[in-house]
Amino acid sequence: MKNARKLVYITLSALTIGAVFPYVNFALDNTYQHLKVIVDVLELIKESYVEPIDPVKLVYGAAKGMVGELDDFSQFMEPDVYERVKSDTEGEFGGIGIRVDVKDGWLTVVTPLPGTPAFKAEMMPGDKIIKIEGESTKDLVIDEAIKRLRGKPGTQVKITIAREPEDKNAEWINKDITLVRELIKSENVKWRMLDNKTGYIKIVEFTGHCTENFDKGMAELKGKGMEALVIDLRYNPGGLLSAAVDISKLFMNDNKMIVYTKGRKPENYQEFRAGGSAPHELLPLVVLVNRYSASASEIVAGAMQDNKRAVIIGERSFGKASVQSMIPLSDKSALRLTIAKYYTPSGKSIQHDAKNETGGITPDIEVKVPLETEKKLLQQGDELYYPGKEDKADKKKDAPRDEVLERAVELLKAREVLGNLKPGK
Repeated sequence: MKNARKLVYITLSALTIGAVFPYVNFALDNTYQHLKVIVDVLELIKESYVEPIDPVKLVYGAAKGMVGELDDFSQFMEPDVYERVKSDTEGEFGGIGIRVDVKDGWLTVVTPLPGTPAFKAEMMPGDKIIKIEGESTKDLVIDEAIKRLRGKPGTQVKITIAREPEDKNAEWINKDITLVRELIKSENVKWRMLDNKTGYIKIVEFTGHCTENFDKGMAELKGKGMEALVIDLRYNPGGLLSAAVDISKLFMNDNKMIVYTKGRKPENYQEFRAGGSAPHELLPLVVLVNRYSASASEIVAGAMQDNKRAVIIGERSFGKASVQSMIPLSDKSALRLTIAKYYTPSGKSIQHDAKNETGGITPDIEVKVPLETEKKLLQQGDELYYPGKEDKADKKKDAPRDEVLERAVELLKAREVLGNLKPGK
């Protein structure tokens, strides 16, 4: 009798909810109707396809298809890929030595690492890796692509790249490259003195030890008499949010906003602020960015710009600033889902919007570098920016001019001269 009453109560409650909120029933019915299509397709394939096929493979394919309709950064990961992502925390690995991202559905080189197989093969930022071992990378999950590129040192991997020509109206140039994997050791921070007063720190990537190494570089540069600083974030693909926030805190005080996130759910709103004081809050500062500066590097540049803490020089940045949540699923697969976007302190969305041509960080002073000069700078980057090789770099007569860096140094020197002026005396 009690169960009967309970059933009547539940039924009446459901009817009441349906009467008060008719759109709830409609939304549920609509969703289940769409799900029924997927189930129907699954059953038809299982029953009638010419060859037997693993239903799990079909389900994973459907999941990837759904996520593929979202953005370049939301991903469905099969159990083996998810396991590798969780455990992939080593500082060295067998690979070809590139930092990559996804752009327009293609695996795109952010930068080759100096001295690596990719660097020696003259791969360039902006190159699209369109095939790995003959298989297309179009819409390939980035973690799966990285997995295919990595392997045991000494083994070969064949890739096909597409490179945009100098003439924008010409066809893209395709090229097959066979690379031998090597043990890759990545550096995240490099530093040197540009002159007797100006320090230079290049953040390659915002990894786990980035802040620690940045502090070490700052201490060494201050010991050499640094009175102004250039932070180079060009070709920096991003990394850890915590590292970007920690670096910003070194230069900003008074609880200033660094970045905030906002999504559809109220709990996805989160603010990241500076502390009450900062160890380098008065140090004159210039930040360099280009079209390959992404994610965490854009957070730093946006915070410095909006709080008028630094002058930003270079090109408009990449525009990658979305927040992903890793959601484990019941069969040990996982869903990486974009749940929010990053916004600069003034409320500008960093995320690139191709339709409205917005997003990224627009520099205060725009300096565009010719592609050929950019190539030479990258090819000589190991000598120009690697700690301890300043003398070798200075003696290199045919070294190309880094106009962006030169403009930064000129600006800092002008600031010093203007600061010494005493109007009215």
